[in-house]
Amino acid sequence: MTLDASVVIAGGHSAGHIEPAMNVADALRELDPAARITAIGTVRGLDTTLIPARGYPLELIPPVPLPRRPSLDLVRAPAKLWAAVRAAGEVLDRVSADVMVGFGSYVALPGYLAARRRGIPVVVHEANAHAGIANRVASMFTDHVYTASAAVRIRHGIPIGMPLRPAIAGLDRAAHQLEARRLLGLRAELPTLLVTGGSQGAQRLNAAVLGAERALADAGIQVLHIAGAKNPVTPPRRAPGEPPYLVLPYLEAMADAYAAADLVLCRSGAMTVAELTAVGLPAVYVPLPLRGGEQGRNAEPIVAGGGGMLIADADCTPHRVAAVVCPLLNDADALRQMSANARHAGARDAASVLAAKILEVVRERR
Repeated sequence: MTLDASVVIAGGHSAGHIEPAMNVADALRELDPAARITAIGTVRGLDTTLIPARGYPLELIPPVPLPRRPSLDLVRAPAKLWAAVRAAGEVLDRVSADVMVGFGSYVALPGYLAARRRGIPVVVHEANAHAGIANRVASMFTDHVYTASAAVRIRHGIPIGMPLRPAIAGLDRAAHQLEARRLLGLRAELPTLLVTGGSQGAQRLNAAVLGAERALADAGIQVLHIAGAKNPVTPPRRAPGEPPYLVLPYLEAMADAYAAADLVLCRSGAMTVAELTAVGLPAVYVPLPLRGGEQGRNAEPIVAGGGGMLIADADCTPHRVAAVVCPLLNDADALRQMSANARHAGARDAASVLAAKILEVVRERR
């Protein structure tokens, strides 16, 4: 029986918040085709680009980024926040919301507060090991709090994993590897390194792997380098018969990249870590050294469990990359063990699990 549930979802600004929010929206429609889903966001960030592209209506509220340090903006924040709360409340009223679902960021906080004032239940998902302020606030008045891993420290947090796209959650890397390599123009038989800095790319990773490209070629390693749309990279020249070095600014079908790869050199954002562990892909993580080491904490349990390795951002040099990557990619036994360890830490069904929890909250309210 369908509930015809009205669900308001807030997960704006960055792809790391928007992607899991939209994945849960998709899962809700699978479980309840009559569900009415509305996203709230702002004109800042990627909201107006990514959310409509997934087919969901977007309601805009005023952006209220919360300062991390004392400043004049901190003094102005309360007035701006309550203006955003009023706008979010108008959305909740207009769509007769049954539940407010948030994935953190300054977009979610007004929605949480507006829902609380109306007695609308709040459901929270926290992806990062260090919970953000919006979700920490919400956890004080709701016990419907779910996390990407047991490493996340937040009140009432229940680990379920990260909501992923079906193409990633259902990926069988071994079965799809040869076809993925053919589609991408890579050779079927060579060990393959995937380099990605996320949707925006990472200049540190780009420079390091380009500097190591000759060592990689000499070790018989082919490279799939997703450099980022804002980081143009010129592919190194390869003689006939040498391992390919493919550079792409962006790749929509990341499932193909994951299937083609044997090892990844990447940042350790929460979504990246969740995707790689879900598909059992070993990684050399280079955490972005910002926000109090948040990315490092995301990778720590995976590295401790043997599913990855860690290189500090300052140590990510061509020499270091070559010294770590070349022997590892030529050790099939080590890669198999790392893959098994990574898979053990991952979760594939978080989107459907969270969607079911949300609908359960709606039933209880009614």
